[in-house]
Amino acid sequence: MPYFKTGQKNPPISTLLDIKSQKCGLRCSVFSVNGHEYTGEWQDNKKHGKGTQVWKKSGAIYNGDWKCGKRDGYGTYSVLLPETKEYAKKYCGGWKNGKKHGYGMYIYNSSAVYEGEWSEDLRSGWGRMYYESGDIYEGEWLMDKNHGQGIIRFENGNWHEGTWQDGKKNGSGKFYYSDKGQLYEGFWVDGIAKCGTLSDFGRDEAPTPTKYPIPQVHLVDMQSVLSEGQSAYRDRC
Repeated sequence: MPYFKTGQKNPPISTLLDIKSQKCGLRCSVFSVNGHEYTGEWQDNKKHGKGTQVWKKSGAIYNGDWKCGKRDGYGTYSVLLPETKEYAKKYCGGWKNGKKHGYGMYIYNSSAVYEGEWSEDLRSGWGRMYYESGDIYEGEWLMDKNHGQGIIRFENGNWHEGTWQDGKKNGSGKFYYSDKGQLYEGFWVDGIAKCGTLSDFGRDEAPTPTKYPIPQVHLVDMQSVLSEGQSAYRDRC
């Protein structure tokens, strides 16, 4: 039984009753002091096992696994839409210590969805992001940003594959202009192409090819230009 220091304001009776209740095992709905509702399993007076939590103010619902009072395991989090009074699923997947962790899918809206790995509520690891614009990124993430190896396919059919850092193209990469039948291979720094070559690629099958093929052009000092771009990239790291 916990005690309170001398001179400390006595806690509300409802709090004392909750402490004394010693909830354990499967219970019917239990309402907390702030109005939140929980239905499910308990252990040592904490939510533990399978259970459903409803938050009073937002109306949001979590249904899934709990461990020592926190969401942990597999579960689904849904929010109440005020205009329709219906529930919309926002996240389903893994949880750890109350945060999204492991593999899961998060629905931003009807056309923006992420499915992949999470770490402490942030996209980290491998994942696929469907953007509202129609673009799709598939690859590595770190701290909620594209980071590592990845491919982004644009709504118009073009795509880029290469290395990313802090959400931007950084390092070696290839940009395919499938609409024109061209390929750019080069080096990027903070999303800007610094050095590379443009060549024809699938020009005969492209829907809107360029009028003339690209002539063979060579830099006088290609290695110097490439070294300059690589040096700018290393200085950022």
